Amino acid sequence: MNKLKKTAIIIFLNLLICHSIFSQVQRIETTEKEPWKTVVAPLLQKYDGTTERIIEIFPSKKLQQIDGFGGCFNERGMDALSVLTEVKRQEVVRQLFDTTSGCNFNICRMPIGASDYAMDYYSLDDTPGDYKMEHFSVDRDKKYLIPYIKLAMNYNPNLKIWGSPWTPPVWMKANNHYSCQGMQDSCHLQWNPKILNAYALYFEKYIKAYLNEGINVYAIHVQNEPYACQNFPSCLWTGAEMRDFIRDYLGPKLRGLNTEIWLGTINNGRYDDCAGTVLSDPEAAKYITGVGYQWDGKFAIGVTAIKNPGFKLMQTESECGGGENNLQSAQYTFSLIDHYLKSGANSYMYWNMILDQSGLSSWGWPQNSLISINRNSREVKYNMEFYVMKHFAHFIKCGAFRLATSGYDENALAFINPANDLILVVMNSSQFSKKYTVKVGDKMFEAVLPGQSFNTFKID
Repeated sequence: MNKLKKTAIIIFLNLLICHSIFSQVQRIETTEKEPWKTVVAPLLQKYDGTTERIIEIFPSKKLQQIDGFGGCFNERGMDALSVLTEVKRQEVVRQLFDTTSGCNFNICRMPIGASDYAMDYYSLDDTPGDYKMEHFSVDRDKKYLIPYIKLAMNYNPNLKIWGSPWTPPVWMKANNHYSCQGMQDSCHLQWNPKILNAYALYFEKYIKAYLNEGINVYAIHVQNEPYACQNFPSCLWTGAEMRDFIRDYLGPKLRGLNTEIWLGTINNGRYDDCAGTVLSDPEAAKYITGVGYQWDGKFAIGVTAIKNPGFKLMQTESECGGGENNLQSAQYTFSLIDHYLKSGANSYMYWNMILDQSGLSSWGWPQNSLISINRNSREVKYNMEFYVMKHFAHFIKCGAFRLATSGYDENALAFINPANDLILVVMNSSQFSKKYTVKVGDKMFEAVLPGQSFNTFKID
């Protein structure tokens, strides 16, 4: 082989090697003007000793395992979807649930009976005194919730569904009303064995009825926000009441079912008021798989993780804003994801995935959603929070582990997937571009992140 040919082969091989290294990093970038943009991937190279704005990832230091991401199915979401043609409706749902091109949502919530985004008040048994649940029915859910869930399952058949009530049936409550506002002293379950047994049976009937519809409810959380007195469906509980109900009624009733019981969804930031009270009782704790937190619960999740390492943790409802659906909302949601996952959460739930352009609940509160549908123009708008959730959920697979990081890692989270690819999600919330150096072992890459951007790097 002559010298010229040898040189050409060496150059070609070097180019192949460089291309192979170059292709080891993929990058997706979202700004307000250009969401979900594929950017030229940075070059992975040998670490050169720089210490300027460095994020170091430690692949061998695995923290909590990630179970997944999702949102909540509500009646008003399906009602908004219903104004679209079948083709458009399928496309919207695909964007949320498709496992290859969509958000890859794999865990989602649903209300048991009415939430504040139901069309109106209802429970699954509104017949007073029906202690044997002879009039229990999910027929109402066949109009909105069940079709909504099944649309999603077309794109992810392994979708996991969990349920929580906003209120028990009114005849079980001391105030005999769905809501609480102005009735703090009486908006709670009538505390007697007949009611408590009936309410445990209510949960069992719900699980079995949904199974008959082809939907496996893998978990229930006992009460939505047991510390919030609202003008929409709500019910107050103390930690001691939740402990006793789970220990003496719900746990034994569901023992033969393949459904987890969670202590959720807790909106109290004082650990001892709820989780500390319930989990310190071994007879109650033996029935409980995990603890779900939302809103003020963000102040209790960290201590819960430290004191109860054997229990799973979930962020059950991302704070919902006031219908702004803007960049600032997206940045705040990113900060919440950052806080909850760094505090030990195994999963993160958005609230309303889809609403119409008003964002209004049935009780007059406009809230944010991942996707807005204009009832008049039939226009579909993917809001900034949709892309924030996709930056995590699309890339981070069920079974991934969060990884330890150090350095300039505020608003930066790293993960390792079951297939051993590394995922780094970073927000630059400043108005100015910033250059970051990402170090993994003896390798590094550099990337300039635009101001007010969300970024995901996949390192093969």
